[in-house]
Amino acid sequence: MGKTILEKIFSKHTDSAFKPGDTIWLNIDVRSARDFGGANVVANLKREYSDGNYLDDPSKTFFTFDCVSPANTIPYAENQQRARVFAREQNTHLYDVGSGIGTHILIEDGHVRPGMTAVGTDSHFNILGAIGAFGQGMGDRDIAFAFRTGKVWFEVPPTVRINLEGIPKNPLVSAKDVVLKLLERFGASGLLGKVAELYGDYIDTIGLDERITIGSMGTELGLISLVIPPDDILKQDLARWHSGEINSIVSDPNANYLEEYTVDISNLEPLIAAPLAPHNVHPVSEFAGQQVDSVFVGSCTGGRYTDLKILADIVSEGIAPNINLRVVPATRRTLDLILREGIYGKIFEAGGTVSHAACGGCASGQIGMTGKGEVQVSTGNRNFKGKQGNGETYLASSIIAAHVATRGVL
Repeated sequence: MGKTILEKIFSKHTDSAFKPGDTIWLNIDVRSARDFGGANVVANLKREYSDGNYLDDPSKTFFTFDCVSPANTIPYAENQQRARVFAREQNTHLYDVGSGIGTHILIEDGHVRPGMTAVGTDSHFNILGAIGAFGQGMGDRDIAFAFRTGKVWFEVPPTVRINLEGIPKNPLVSAKDVVLKLLERFGASGLLGKVAELYGDYIDTIGLDERITIGSMGTELGLISLVIPPDDILKQDLARWHSGEINSIVSDPNANYLEEYTVDISNLEPLIAAPLAPHNVHPVSEFAGQQVDSVFVGSCTGGRYTDLKILADIVSEGIAPNINLRVVPATRRTLDLILREGIYGKIFEAGGTVSHAACGGCASGQIGMTGKGEVQVSTGNRNFKGKQGNGETYLASSIIAAHVATRGVL
């Protein structure tokens, strides 16, 4: 019997024979902690390992400050400083304030490549499936163990195959609508605990930015990972950021999938996730005329170069007077690109507020939160109560968010 992509990755990172459902020791190529949880990882290491040998391999260990960057409370500042001092003492990698979202940095700098394994304290660490790598978010004690030993135990999940049929005809439809369609189809638990491989003519046409948008909502689908097989388009995009070999891992023709699904996206229309759940998906047209107070474009789901260019092109004539437009680039490289290409200027001149690279609206306070009664359209991946403030958040693509910013309504 052939192997799925996940099974091939796991086979190269364990000494055990396995099948789905088995628990194995998995060797981890990259171990990461962000500012949210990083201080707890350090505390666990110092409490559990009195010999002072905290890191299996400093060259494979990373801290990324992206959640609240820079710190806006004293406790957050102290946690960041604890992680910062530890990283310096251990001579390991530290991406400090302003570097951007940790998973994106690891991809852009070539630390994580197709076929690799990585863990971190980010619940969206499985975004790495967008490049055909295995990423998993874990608690701070598990991450501390990975820092120390270079491995974790893991139950091998089953893999399903999802075939996207057709290519969307509507020019307002983008990758965000595709993943919202998956949420509409499967909900938050229909694929719970599984890995999904994603195929189709549409997938064969999109680049790294769009793949990241889709991969970043695997968590909302209940998936362990949403894997997009690496291809030449991905390799070309990755080669823009770093040099070195980029391997492709593909499933075998006779791979054993738990289930296979087909989702028709040929007639897909723009979708939106209404409060208070990412799987509360509806056509945008159902909310036509809904008054909106603020728009957030950013996060690991909507802060890439492609997102911000689309936004700038649409809002270049100005935003509606009632709209508070907040924009956060995903990485410092993204910020550099939009500065060099005049995209930043277009957004600024239209009336938007552009921040430095970070998570932005998904975390408490960096670019502002919503107040009670405030209606926000966000490119983020979650709209739970309190996640981005006390207001009501609708999740949409950067295209829809941009049009809302110009009109003031859905």
